[in-house]
Amino acid sequence: MALAAAGLLMVSGTCTSSAQGRGTAGPAGESGGLSGTAACPGLDGFSCATLTVPLDHSGAVRGRLGLKVAMGDNVDAPKGVLLFLTGGPGQPGVPFVEGIGKAMAPVLKDYRLVMIDQRGTGGTALQCPGLQEQMGASDLTPPTADAVRDCAAAIGPNRRFYATGDTVADLELLRRALGVRKMTLDGVSYGTYTAERYALAHPGRVARMVLDSVVPQTGYDPMDLAAMRAAPRVLRQACESIGCTTDPAADLAEVVATYGNGVDVLDAITTWEFVDPDYADMIDALHQAAEGAPGLLNGLIQGTRQGNAASAEELSQGLHAATLCLDGHYPWGRSDAPVAGRRDALEKAAGELTPADHGPFDAATATGLGSMLSCLDWPRTPAPPLPAAHRRLPGVPVLLLGGDRDLSTPLEWLYDQKKLTPHAEVVVVHGAAHSVQSRATSDEGRQAVHDFLLGR
Repeated sequence: MALAAAGLLMVSGTCTSSAQGRGTAGPAGESGGLSGTAACPGLDGFSCATLTVPLDHSGAVRGRLGLKVAMGDNVDAPKGVLLFLTGGPGQPGVPFVEGIGKAMAPVLKDYRLVMIDQRGTGGTALQCPGLQEQMGASDLTPPTADAVRDCAAAIGPNRRFYATGDTVADLELLRRALGVRKMTLDGVSYGTYTAERYALAHPGRVARMVLDSVVPQTGYDPMDLAAMRAAPRVLRQACESIGCTTDPAADLAEVVATYGNGVDVLDAITTWEFVDPDYADMIDALHQAAEGAPGLLNGLIQGTRQGNAASAEELSQGLHAATLCLDGHYPWGRSDAPVAGRRDALEKAAGELTPADHGPFDAATATGLGSMLSCLDWPRTPAPPLPAAHRRLPGVPVLLLGGDRDLSTPLEWLYDQKKLTPHAEVVVVHGAAHSVQSRATSDEGRQAVHDFLLGR
């Protein structure tokens, strides 16, 4: 999407309160709320605590998780709690509170900023060394089947408790522990999907929402077809902005057709937006490869793979796989489909694709991405219920924010979500890529967020 590469820079200022792991023995049922509240070390104006939540919100399986939380000390903020949700799935929240606090400084006299390490991230990160090494911070890099199966085995049967719905239930316990009637939600990338799911589950508990780099509530397409179709538009816009004289869309089509490397190229292009939203080196590399000299492109592909290296504490690929497999719809169905028939279903779906579906890429790209392969070999797991696909968000003010150079969550997704958002304001920042609030050079998007949150 790349949902994993959520676009937030790692910053200092973390909580050190203890967090329990994958579910220690203890009574099932609701949590006891926040505990261990103390000043966040090295971070002025914030307190850190642990939110204790049940591993299984139904109470059928015993166990608890301790999730780190950072909270602004301005408990009487007139506009209440602003819960900022990071992406992935798999990215923690608390390590980013200092940086997000600086970006949101103009509104923090009115709002109390709160961030949380969602279950399976940060201090409770699901550990899958093989999958982590192969995928790093990407969700498009293809993993091996062995790495996927080893990861699922390492997590064990508890992998069924890491769907977005489980995180939504955790957030409702957080709201109660904070003692507020409603929260304002600001989500980035996968954080937008979490925010949407929370609003659908608890419509009366949301005051307003910022959705930055939007994943629609209908879910993520593991074939990434919207990004494939958007690539020509994005590359041509970037080319025009830097005055290049080539046609990067034609070059892209030629490269994929000649070298059959669509998965590698899409992975590299999607990652490159975090390096340079003008895609200058990538455009040059595509042109050289189309002319028969793929050396520069191959170097960029290898470089992006190396640059995507990340620890589980930075972005847990175990949590990433567990959540996407539970939440997703695949050619074979959902996570409870028998493993034996999945590959046949995938091959059948590939045969039904047309060039209009995948643009300059090919069917092999659509069916060979890490977002697909991570779940192809994921063991059969009970699938949690999902909200009705076309339920509309509650009628609260919503800001939909995106960059027109974003391939991780292309603008087409933003407009898909707009159809299901009754009171949507849309702001598109030209020249910006993924995660507008934290990464865009222009202040246009951040100013739009500030004005929206302050009701201007």
